[in-house]
Amino acid sequence: MGVTIRNEGDSWPVDDSLEELASLAETAGVEVVGEFTQSLDHPHVTYFIGPGKVEEIKAFRAGTPYDLAIFDDDLSPSQQRNLEREIGARVIDRRSLILDIFAQHAHTREGALQVEVAQYEYMMPRLTRAWTHLSRQAQGGVGLRGPGETQLEVDRRRMRVRLAQLRRELEEVRRHRSLHRDRRRESGVPIVAIVGYTNAGKSTLLNRLSGSKVYAADQLFATLDPVTRRVELPGGAEVLFTDTVGFVQKLPPDLVAAFRATLEEIAEADVILHVVDITHGNVERQVEVVNSTLADLGVGETPVVVALNKIDMLSTEEAERARAETLDRIVAVSAQTGEGMDRLLGVLADVLGEQGHWVSALIPYDKQGLLSPVFRKGAVHVQEHRPEGTYIEATVPLALLGSLEPYFQAASEEAEEAGPAAVMGAEVPAREED
Repeated sequence: MGVTIRNEGDSWPVDDSLEELASLAETAGVEVVGEFTQSLDHPHVTYFIGPGKVEEIKAFRAGTPYDLAIFDDDLSPSQQRNLEREIGARVIDRRSLILDIFAQHAHTREGALQVEVAQYEYMMPRLTRAWTHLSRQAQGGVGLRGPGETQLEVDRRRMRVRLAQLRRELEEVRRHRSLHRDRRRESGVPIVAIVGYTNAGKSTLLNRLSGSKVYAADQLFATLDPVTRRVELPGGAEVLFTDTVGFVQKLPPDLVAAFRATLEEIAEADVILHVVDITHGNVERQVEVVNSTLADLGVGETPVVVALNKIDMLSTEEAERARAETLDRIVAVSAQTGEGMDRLLGVLADVLGEQGHWVSALIPYDKQGLLSPVFRKGAVHVQEHRPEGTYIEATVPLALLGSLEPYFQAASEEAEEAGPAAVMGAEVPAREED
């Protein structure tokens, strides 16, 4: 059931939104047997939709039996109860459907914790739907509750305790993930976060680039848990690609917050690879949803490379036009056939190269292991073997600055021309080759 609220000009067309809702339902294992739409000035307080539409949906059940009604918008707990009472079938909204899909596809401990937190937060105000004995008074428990406490209050308290425990466990997961990111940073390997609307082909692209076998399917939210793979760029430099959960319109902010630990991978990335399904009828709106979510995550300053995926599914004429219209950081690709992969990796290498920081450092001989990632990930312009160690002037990725900082030195005259800020790791324009 989809509703168009008049005067909301930035909303998706209701038919397109319902098509996506049907895809979500099928991903959850639901067989869709019908759909309804309505245009309103504002949601109805009692049912969200008008009473006449409620009767229409109820009458439809006589000819086409169904046991579940899915609404494309968030319903209040009272609206949900009222609809179930009138229709005679279970009623859920888009958020509940997405949570069900997440629960099916969360295979790691972290993913399961995040889903459970989101589910409890959703269920808390809806507890009255789950009980038929709420008016009965429960017997008191010593040190736990008073003799007049209702079963509903008991269940809410237990849920709050469980929710607090889950949040503590998630915070521990977040801490461990942060430590893993710090280790990756110390290794000097740049990180590319793959983002995009759900079913844009992110996992298929990661498989194509890395030769791995991450689960990928033509369905929404086919993968939920983040996956990281190492890929070699042109010139031999290595980079880590991290595939994250896909975005979708009407994704509630509290659901995004529940997946904070996972989405922090995006915030820590050196480059964001935005995968776009160029064949989708609502491609521009999908891009807006992703860009809006990225802005909410506070990653507006991170460089973005766009991969226009599924070009193999376009007509010859459309594909040629897409290739011709690509810009420096926009590449037409096919994760299925491999077209455009070399150019995509080349663009990523160029963008990562632009993030180089000029440093001069004297590395003691007992710390020579620090030089390996400098030669592998950066560009060494000066190298001298001195009694105290190896002196270098180099352009290095941001990820290497932390390990080199204790050994920063005054630069040579050539480097000093770039200014003292450059010597201490600030970005400077690349020098022309002789």
